[in-house]
Amino acid sequence: MTKQITTSPDVGGSNASAYHASPKELRRIQFSSFLGTAIEYYDFILYATAAGIVFNRVFFVGLDQHVALILSFATLAAGYAARPLGGLIFGHLGDRLGRKTILVVTVLIMGIASTLMGLLPTAHQIGAFAPALLVSLRIIQGIAVGGEWGGAMLLAFESAPRKKRGFAAAFAYMGAPAGTIIGTLALSGFSLLPEDQFLSWGWRIPFIFSAVLMLLGIFIRMKVSESEVFKELAKKPAPKKVPVAELVINHPTKLLRAIGSGLSGQMAQGLMGAWAIAFAVQQAVLHQSEVLNLKAVGGVFTITFVVIAARLSDRLGRRKVLIWGNLMGIVLAFPVMWLLEMGSAMAFMLAIILGLSLVQGFTAGPYGAYAGELFPTHVRYSGASIGYQFAALLGAGFTPMMATALVAAGGGSLHLVALLWISFTAVSLISLLFSQDASKREIHELS
Repeated sequence: MTKQITTSPDVGGSNASAYHASPKELRRIQFSSFLGTAIEYYDFILYATAAGIVFNRVFFVGLDQHVALILSFATLAAGYAARPLGGLIFGHLGDRLGRKTILVVTVLIMGIASTLMGLLPTAHQIGAFAPALLVSLRIIQGIAVGGEWGGAMLLAFESAPRKKRGFAAAFAYMGAPAGTIIGTLALSGFSLLPEDQFLSWGWRIPFIFSAVLMLLGIFIRMKVSESEVFKELAKKPAPKKVPVAELVINHPTKLLRAIGSGLSGQMAQGLMGAWAIAFAVQQAVLHQSEVLNLKAVGGVFTITFVVIAARLSDRLGRRKVLIWGNLMGIVLAFPVMWLLEMGSAMAFMLAIILGLSLVQGFTAGPYGAYAGELFPTHVRYSGASIGYQFAALLGAGFTPMMATALVAAGGGSLHLVALLWISFTAVSLISLLFSQDASKREIHELS
């Protein structure tokens, strides 16, 4: 490890030492952060994709197609609703027990829940029990993801030198589109089966494969080290207040900023990563496998833009890059909806690149480091996780349902969806305009 002696009130003492990992260990941590989050989001986004093209026909049968889709997206929302609870539970444990321990647990929980989804009987077989079991497993997924991102992001964030914190923290976010690519391509491949085979057993295989990914994730995460700044904190007596109480009492404004600034990136994911897929398939102008393949290509662009935005944030500051991303989101909202209305493969691809990859890359790529820099070490896991997960719930959890209803209300036009997107992005922009940038401060100086 490379040791740096500094004055660190955050870790409890005027002569406390702050560390960052050696280059080799940092690369291992970054890879673990990327791979573990990719596995978690493979499972989570696999569900989001299946909700738009499978579950409405397997678990919600005999209903109007709009009603079935809305109910299917409601189960998607249930997972997002559980994410703040996961952030609260695992944030508390992560601030008290450490980042590494919690990350092994979250991968285990997610893998079991996703594998069981692939084994669920359908509504034709057990009636209303089928969607009830689906929702229960989705809630468990949400709790696991609620604790995953914060720990994966912070382990890399706290182990990196100041000038590389933005890039290191972004590995957790890069894992999300990587998992999306793998899950989307897996579902796309099986969707080429005859429809009756796809709906009876083909969609199940990618979910059952989660068991293999779970074992891989646990193996990788057992190999990494805990962050040194947390090790220093762990030597001190535990604070009397639980982390969430500390957040509400001493850091309420920072918590609100973490939520508000994260809305726009999550809105892009909810609309373009879930709802737009279902919209394109329902319009019957593109085959579902074609739509899924195009979404997977968009995931490659998302990773690219996340890297660019994170690198820029290390040079120019998180706040400035995030503001650029939000302005792009506002400007592109109507053009992206117009592209979706065109119904061609090329227009859909461009809509995904602009609306999902570019906007999400610049509104979410620097967000991990921005959220981490809002809070001191002893409440950082709780603050970053709860802020991010509430943003996910508000920005992505309910937007597919809302967008579906707005399309029906607008007579098929997507202008109301564009206005919804702009309104959420404006909240993030305002949150950032009233915040300060902390990217130039050392980790022990954050308070």
